Amino acid sequence: MKTVTSLLMAAALLFNAVNARAEFSLNRTISDGMVLQQKSEARIWGKADANRSVKVKTSWNGREYTVRAGSDGKWEVKVSTPEASYTNYSICVTSGNDTKVIKDVLVGEVWLASGQSNMEMPIRGFFNCPIEGSSEVIAAEAMPDRIRMLTVNVHPSLEPLDDIQLTRGWEKAGPETVSEMSAAAYFFARRLNASLDVPVGIVAFARGGARVEGWLPRETLARMGEDLSPEGMDKWVEYHKPYLFYNGMEQPVKGYTAKGFLWYQGCSNVGAHGAFVERMTELVRQWRDDWGDTNNSMPFYMVEIAPFRYNPSGEGVAALLRQAQHEAAAVIPNSGIIVTNDLVYTYEVDNIHPCRKQPVGNRLAYMALHRNYGFTKLPCDSPEAVEAFIPEGKQGEIRVRLSNCPNGLNRLHEICGLEVRGKESGWTPVTDVNFIWQENTLSIRCDAVSDPQEVRYGWGDFVPGNLANAEGLGLVPFCIGIK
Repeated sequence: MKTVTSLLMAAALLFNAVNARAEFSLNRTISDGMVLQQKSEARIWGKADANRSVKVKTSWNGREYTVRAGSDGKWEVKVSTPEASYTNYSICVTSGNDTKVIKDVLVGEVWLASGQSNMEMPIRGFFNCPIEGSSEVIAAEAMPDRIRMLTVNVHPSLEPLDDIQLTRGWEKAGPETVSEMSAAAYFFARRLNASLDVPVGIVAFARGGARVEGWLPRETLARMGEDLSPEGMDKWVEYHKPYLFYNGMEQPVKGYTAKGFLWYQGCSNVGAHGAFVERMTELVRQWRDDWGDTNNSMPFYMVEIAPFRYNPSGEGVAALLRQAQHEAAAVIPNSGIIVTNDLVYTYEVDNIHPCRKQPVGNRLAYMALHRNYGFTKLPCDSPEAVEAFIPEGKQGEIRVRLSNCPNGLNRLHEICGLEVRGKESGWTPVTDVNFIWQENTLSIRCDAVSDPQEVRYGWGDFVPGNLANAEGLGLVPFCIGIK
């Protein structure tokens, strides 16, 4: 009997010991086909037995790194990466008798792409929402070592997660894979690769319909006064709920070493523009902190929300959110925003997913190339209205001073989206202007308005414009009083 008891106790101890062991694993971003940020200290992390030694060896220099897992089994190391190339490397990770080899590793430029459905939207498009030029992209020659993307599938979570729950892993751009890649991020990567001739990796984690609040931590939202009680959470549909995507999709990839962020979001915050600048500013600060960027300086490039009939009246609710987006970009360090007002077709009034994602990706790439890769002759900033005034002695003429148009505008006639309002008259379209290059000003005459008070451009839910600088970057929508 004593022998049986001893055996049962030994079995119980063995069972407990086995169950106490952490499965030796790597975060799912750290997998075959991955792209590491060049000339960086790239983070490699995972889990092992508590307090167990872990060794990481990189093939490009034969260097071995040793680290000990914590009491919770978590471990991480920073590996020094070489200059970008199309050479395929490997990383060997060993803990005790367990060994994992990560194969087909490239070193290049890595960017993180997030937001809501216009970032999530794949090359194949959505139902009734095509991507312009998608078949050309799918039929193109494979680029397995030029563009790779890891897509984090949608997974909301009430608690922060350590690892990705759903992903197809790192995919190489080609006919069998590219149709499922984020279109905006793919076109960004394609332009970057063509200009730099280095591998480009994208970690994409976006959720259609997500509000800014969905990508912020619970504790931050509580400080901001958000109602996070069960009743407060229940008032939102799943894709509008706060903090769930921060927990379930951002946290699992947190710290994957990258150059910067791409952000395409805001449609679901239309009507809540008053809090947008504060919350967007905090999101950028929080995410940079999650990536160990204590200087709050990682590039963060945003996309203006699409023109769309957000409500039947179309009376400028979305315009206020766009304005808030530009205000956020102006106050967030090392950030920027690209204009999309001129990148829709008129028939897309009820399509919140415009088809022209290639120019979106290109404009994001122009910003990155100019600001981060030394392409200083490449324009990346859209013209903006600085002030509107009636020049002395020029009654009947309105001038609008613009920035970022040293070579003038793309057109002076057949203008869409430009309007003037007077004291006694409503908004009146203006289709023809002059441009005074010495002052960088639009010269506007609108004989139908005798007492002009305001001038606006692209102002409304769906008021597509066609004004841009000579380099093709669209004019930022505005509504300003005339001095």
